[in-house]
Amino acid sequence: MDISAALQAWMLELDSFSIDMVPRFADRPVPSQVLSVMSTHSAESMRSSEAQQGAPFAEAPVDRAAALQCIAQEIAACKACDLAAGRTRVVPGQGSAHARMLFVGEAPGAEEDRTGDAFVGEAGQLLTRMIGAMGLQREQVFITNVVKCRPPENRDPLEHEAAACRAFLLRQLASVNPEVVVALGAHATRSLLQHDGPLSAMRGRVHDVGRMKVVATYHPSYLIRMPSMKRAAWEDLKLALSLLKPAAKPTA
Repeated sequence: MDISAALQAWMLELDSFSIDMVPRFADRPVPSQVLSVMSTHSAESMRSSEAQQGAPFAEAPVDRAAALQCIAQEIAACKACDLAAGRTRVVPGQGSAHARMLFVGEAPGAEEDRTGDAFVGEAGQLLTRMIGAMGLQREQVFITNVVKCRPPENRDPLEHEAAACRAFLLRQLASVNPEVVVALGAHATRSLLQHDGPLSAMRGRVHDVGRMKVVATYHPSYLIRMPSMKRAAWEDLKLALSLLKPAAKPTA
């Protein structure tokens, strides 16, 4: 592909997200592994894994794609909450099994329920542009939601619904083993951080959750309603980018 054409396409993506400058990155080392592997659904097993703060980082599954496929099959068969009765398709998530960055949203919408893919509606199109503005492609990241089935009328997921899906989410995180997790919106942030505070109090800094590095930002659907907040969201994305290894960062 012609280099000038590729650069022009990238700049168009930046412009579509109201970005006028490619960020410069901090050059500091980050551990290459951020999660221990959680192999069971039980809460006791997960607590034990998260408690091993001083142990060496565990290796991710040898075949990450196969692990994610196994989790997706379990999600498809899940009837742990009432959302299963009203779904058209489950939406486990999609993307690279070796993604360095993983995005977690709230719950599937109507288009996602129809297709079985995460973030394919209007909010998904904006997320694609956000990822492009970071110098990445959707195929390079992994995208999923806290809840894997669409809540009725796109209402907020209830606490017990998020809890029913939490083991699936944690196992996806362990299988992909990303360097950075970006929480999109308050529900994703609260689920990942297990904290009830407002999103405004959790943005703008890096959260260490066990061995995960988590950065919180606004959900794309909120940015569609409040485009003036795109600049603030971009600052969050730059923070997330700064946590990637230097070799993984795009060059200006």
